[in-house]
Amino acid sequence: MKKYSIILVVLLTFYGSVCIAQTAIVEDFKPSTLNQPGQDYPQVNSQGYVRFRIAAPEAKSVVVSLGLGGAKGGTELSKAEDGFWKGTTAGAMDEGFHYYHVTVDGGVFNDPGALNFYGSTRWESGIEIPSHDQDFYALKEVPHGNVQQILFPSKSTNTSLRAYVYTPPSYFKDKSKSYPVLYLQHGWGEDETAWSNQGRVNLIMDNMIAEGKIKPFIIVMTYGMTNEIKYGGMASFKIDGFQTVLVDELIPYVDSNFRTIANQKNRAMAGLSMGGMETKTITLNKPEVFSHYALLSGGTYKAQDIKDKSKVKLIFLSCGSKERPDAIKSSVSELKAAGFNAVSYVSEGTGHEFQTWRRSFKELAPLLFKD
Repeated sequence: MKKYSIILVVLLTFYGSVCIAQTAIVEDFKPSTLNQPGQDYPQVNSQGYVRFRIAAPEAKSVVVSLGLGGAKGGTELSKAEDGFWKGTTAGAMDEGFHYYHVTVDGGVFNDPGALNFYGSTRWESGIEIPSHDQDFYALKEVPHGNVQQILFPSKSTNTSLRAYVYTPPSYFKDKSKSYPVLYLQHGWGEDETAWSNQGRVNLIMDNMIAEGKIKPFIIVMTYGMTNEIKYGGMASFKIDGFQTVLVDELIPYVDSNFRTIANQKNRAMAGLSMGGMETKTITLNKPEVFSHYALLSGGTYKAQDIKDKSKVKLIFLSCGSKERPDAIKSSVSELKAAGFNAVSYVSEGTGHEFQTWRRSFKELAPLLFKD
């Protein structure tokens, strides 16, 4: 017994020292690229650690919560002599975009130093952890498309609703050309601004079009009517209202006001997380409307769910490696065996977050509307 205890102590000592050496923080912190103009904090270093500095001289406690709804835990800040609260995350964050907020003596606030993004059913602070593959969504000197807000009439809700429409760089140059359309949905707690603000989908499109990697198409992003459902209550969500808005109101409006190829073959639907659930339900309910289906961290399809295989041109399933990649791969294998054009993608090193969905969109876009 003593022999094993000694070995255990040695192992703990050895691996503990290795752990400390591996997690030594490199002091090369720089302001986040998503900071408000002129603000030095928050800061990010080359390892992905985040350092915060919050002015709250009278506070007794300041905690920063990272992730959707603060799900990734909190970083307790310490008060310095100058009245500022300072602290660094205990570990490196995953690459890409993250929501966060600050809790001061029990009250929830945004960080005054950071830009805000709509997530968790509220405007949250945002931070960007530099990624090794960030070039594909970087702002470059290439021709840029246009993201415009539209207001479309909705008889079913007795009001006008908002959507954002991305048109490719060539849209206003060659007015004789029409385009396929992707209807792209956000996740729970987000809205129609998410894919362009957090997802940078317009920049991904611009860059891939400039590189000749994709066929240009229009993207339409609207509110999925999901946020009335509490987090975790997806089973109680009813699709009928949003399906009516999308299929009977938004699509006819877009086809009447934009140069679209208005048929099932040239219409796709995709969504992340809860938007994936909406995509799955609507595409199965309305196979005559969409021909390309994509679920990004949003579940899977079964071959028996689809009544007419000839109507489906593509099924794309993706997630992060920290989610359930085996389920994605297994579903795609079964779909392929049943004769579907099915593709899986797993984002390495990411979870249920926008870096997964940015990468997923990059893989999806070249597969859409192929001749």
